[in-house]
Amino acid sequence: MIEVTTHACIDAFAPAEWNGLFPHELEAHAYLRAIEHAGLAGFRYLYFAVRDGKRLLAAVPAFTTDYRLDTTMQGGLRRATEALAKVFPRLLRIPMLSLGSPVTERCRVGCVPDATPEQRAAWLDAILVRMETVAARENLGMLAIKDAPLDETAWQQVCPRHGLRKLPGLPGATLDLPWPDVDGYLASLGAATRKDLRRKRRAGAALRIEWRTSLDGIADDVQHLYRETLAHADLSFEELTPAYFENVMRGMPGHAFCVTYFEGERLVAFNLVLHDAERLLDKFLGMDYAAMDRYNLYHVSWLENVRWCIAHGIGLYESGQGLHHEKLRLGSTLRANALWYRHRNRFIDGVFARFEKLARLDRFDDDTPAPPHQR
Repeated sequence: MIEVTTHACIDAFAPAEWNGLFPHELEAHAYLRAIEHAGLAGFRYLYFAVRDGKRLLAAVPAFTTDYRLDTTMQGGLRRATEALAKVFPRLLRIPMLSLGSPVTERCRVGCVPDATPEQRAAWLDAILVRMETVAARENLGMLAIKDAPLDETAWQQVCPRHGLRKLPGLPGATLDLPWPDVDGYLASLGAATRKDLRRKRRAGAALRIEWRTSLDGIADDVQHLYRETLAHADLSFEELTPAYFENVMRGMPGHAFCVTYFEGERLVAFNLVLHDAERLLDKFLGMDYAAMDRYNLYHVSWLENVRWCIAHGIGLYESGQGLHHEKLRLGSTLRANALWYRHRNRFIDGVFARFEKLARLDRFDDDTPAPPHQR
């Protein structure tokens, strides 16, 4: 008999049991556990599971938070809502239950490898029914799915049945790396881009670059650079803690690196990356903004990641969301994501439907700084 259950901790699942549903997923059991124990303010984590007896068929992470309605607004409208929030701090916040994670690249429902498309859709449907029950019990007004991949058809089939509407999300970017060296990669780009990257590469040559497996001796500097980057971001959903970085590095040995960039003895940038034998996932880039242009830190770190992937036989560089026009210029391919949402109150939901264009993430372009946890 098929049953859907809800769990408050990833440790309700054995790592092998959970990871078996998510083959080739870097943000798997160990990563979710690192998030769960990082003490991110304002989030509570849930996990939905579909079982047939004792056999785990499907699962997906989820979270609850008080979602601030102006999270994706910009300019004068954002300044107006911030002034309003100072007077009425609860006015713009709605308790929300969302599938996905505040600190993962996309929301996937993991299923047993032999699942048919019909079974995947049926299990997702059962999860959404359970999700609505949990939201009603806990009086959570908003239902959402964060960063659902558009190339997974189950979302398109099932979400509309539950009244969920689709908004474009920020696309993710990937770069295939079939070349034998960085010069081969540069040769694949347009002449102007190639010349620009070579110039920026020379400017960054004075930096000392280290691929580290721990944050020993630099944890405070890493957090300082992260917070400086966060302060420059117009779009941010969560605020990371020192424990997040430490947990990921400690909990994912062999799969997590902190790439550091030193000017003499001073740390001017760091890049948290995850990898396996097939791909490298760029998670967080923190920079000293006074040194950013002097050393072209963004592009120097990009080229360093390309170099490292090629040197280690990794064929795919996944650079996440944000700055998608620049990533296209650098040879990447974009992968579309969607945000699905609905308010449980029909009247409020109708109001959101009329004004949802104000919250569209695809309004963000390269003139807007990328979220601090993305490239």
